[in-house]
Amino acid sequence: MAVYSTDQGRLCPDCQRPKANCVCRNQTNRLVTDGAVRVHREIKGRSGKPVSIIRGLTLSPPELKQLCQRLKKSCGVGGSLNGSEILIQGDQREKILTILADEGIQALKGGG
Repeated sequence: MAVYSTDQGRLCPDCQRPKANCVCRNQTNRLVTDGAVRVHREIKGRSGKPVSIIRGLTLSPPELKQLCQRLKKSCGVGGSLNGSEILIQGDQREKILTILADEGIQALKGGG
Protein backbone atom coordinates (compact mmCIF):
# COMPACT_ATOMS: atom_id res chain seq x y z
CA MET A 1 0.00 0.00 0.00
CA ALA A 2 1.42 3.40 -0.95
CA VAL A 3 1.52 6.18 1.59
CA TYR A 4 0.49 9.70 0.59
CA SER A 5 2.25 12.84 1.77
CA THR A 6 0.89 16.30 0.98
CA ASP A 7 4.47 17.57 0.55
CA GLN A 8 5.79 14.92 -1.82
CA GLY A 9 2.81 13.00 -3.20
CA ARG A 10 2.80 9.19 -3.09
CA LEU A 11 5.62 7.58 -1.15
CA CYS A 12 7.13 4.15 -1.63
CA PRO A 13 6.20 1.93 1.35
CA ASP A 14 9.69 0.37 1.38
CA CYS A 15 12.16 3.23 0.99
CA GLN A 16 9.76 6.08 2.01
CA ARG A 17 10.86 8.24 -0.93
CA PRO A 18 8.54 9.86 -3.44
CA LYS A 19 7.41 7.35 -6.09
CA ALA A 20 9.29 9.29 -8.79
CA ASN A 21 12.56 8.97 -6.81
CA CYS A 22 12.03 5.44 -5.52
CA VAL A 23 15.21 3.38 -5.35
CA CYS A 24 13.30 0.11 -4.88
CA ARG A 25 11.74 0.08 -8.35
CA ASN A 26 15.17 0.11 -9.98
CA GLN A 27 16.01 -3.15 -8.25
CA THR A 28 14.74 -6.46 -9.57
CA ASN A 29 11.21 -7.38 -8.54
CA ARG A 30 12.35 -10.58 -6.89
CA LEU A 31 10.93 -11.50 -3.54
CA VAL A 32 13.30 -12.21 -0.69
CA THR A 33 12.97 -15.94 -0.11
CA ASP A 34 14.95 -18.77 1.37
CA GLY A 35 16.00 -19.72 -2.17
CA ALA A 36 13.61 -22.65 -2.50
CA VAL A 37 11.05 -22.92 -5.27
CA ARG A 38 7.72 -24.11 -3.88
CA VAL A 39 4.50 -25.24 -5.54
CA HIS A 40 1.43 -24.36 -3.46
CA ARG A 41 -2.28 -25.03 -3.82
CA GLU A 42 -4.72 -22.24 -2.94
CA ILE A 43 -8.44 -21.68 -3.27
CA LYS A 44 -8.87 -18.31 -1.51
CA GLY A 45 -10.85 -15.75 -3.52
CA ARG A 46 -11.41 -18.16 -6.38
CA SER A 47 -14.96 -19.37 -5.69
CA GLY A 48 -13.64 -22.63 -4.24
CA LYS A 49 -11.65 -23.53 -7.35
CA PRO A 50 -8.06 -24.63 -6.70
CA VAL A 51 -5.04 -23.07 -8.34
CA SER A 52 -1.40 -24.19 -8.21
CA ILE A 53 1.04 -21.36 -7.48
CA ILE A 54 4.78 -21.58 -8.11
CA ARG A 55 6.73 -19.24 -5.83
CA GLY A 56 10.42 -18.52 -5.38
CA LEU A 57 11.49 -18.59 -9.02
CA THR A 58 14.43 -16.32 -9.76
CA LEU A 59 13.98 -16.12 -13.52
CA SER A 60 13.83 -13.04 -15.72
CA PRO A 61 10.35 -11.93 -16.88
CA PRO A 62 10.78 -13.42 -20.40
CA GLU A 63 11.95 -16.73 -18.89
CA LEU A 64 8.98 -16.73 -16.49
CA LYS A 65 6.61 -16.17 -19.40
CA GLN A 66 8.13 -19.05 -21.39
CA LEU A 67 8.00 -21.38 -18.39
CA CYS A 68 4.38 -20.40 -17.73
CA GLN A 69 3.47 -21.21 -21.34
CA ARG A 70 5.21 -24.62 -21.16
CA LEU A 71 3.45 -25.45 -17.88
CA LYS A 72 0.02 -24.47 -19.22
CA LYS A 73 0.54 -26.54 -22.37
CA SER A 74 1.88 -29.57 -20.49
CA CYS A 75 -0.92 -29.50 -17.91
CA GLY A 76 -3.60 -28.74 -20.52
CA VAL A 77 -5.07 -25.89 -18.47
CA GLY A 78 -5.00 -22.10 -18.29
CA GLY A 79 -2.78 -20.01 -16.13
CA SER A 80 -1.11 -16.64 -15.75
CA LEU A 81 1.80 -14.69 -14.32
CA ASN A 82 1.30 -12.61 -11.20
CA GLY A 83 4.54 -10.71 -10.62
CA SER A 84 7.16 -13.38 -10.04
CA GLU A 85 4.59 -16.12 -9.36
CA ILE A 86 3.11 -18.52 -11.89
CA LEU A 87 -0.54 -19.50 -11.40
CA ILE A 88 -1.82 -22.71 -13.03
CA GLN A 89 -5.50 -23.66 -12.89
CA GLY A 90 -6.39 -26.73 -10.84
CA ASP A 91 -4.38 -28.82 -8.40
CA GLN A 92 -1.50 -29.68 -10.74
CA ARG A 93 1.26 -29.82 -8.11
CA GLU A 94 2.60 -33.31 -8.91
CA LYS A 95 2.69 -32.67 -12.66
CA ILE A 96 4.32 -29.24 -12.14
CA LEU A 97 7.01 -30.74 -9.88
CA THR A 98 7.84 -33.29 -12.59
CA ILE A 99 7.99 -30.62 -15.31
CA LEU A 100 10.17 -28.34 -13.17
CA ALA A 101 12.53 -31.25 -12.45
CA ASP A 102 12.81 -31.87 -16.21
CA GLU A 103 13.69 -28.17 -16.62
CA GLY A 104 16.45 -28.54 -14.01
CA ILE A 105 14.60 -26.55 -11.33
CA GLN A 106 14.58 -28.05 -7.84
CA ALA A 107 11.12 -27.51 -6.33
CA LEU A 108 9.32 -28.51 -3.14
CA LYS A 109 5.67 -29.25 -2.58
CA GLY A 110 4.31 -26.38 -0.46
CA GLY A 111 1.26 -26.22 1.74
CA GLY A 112 -2.32 -26.21 0.63
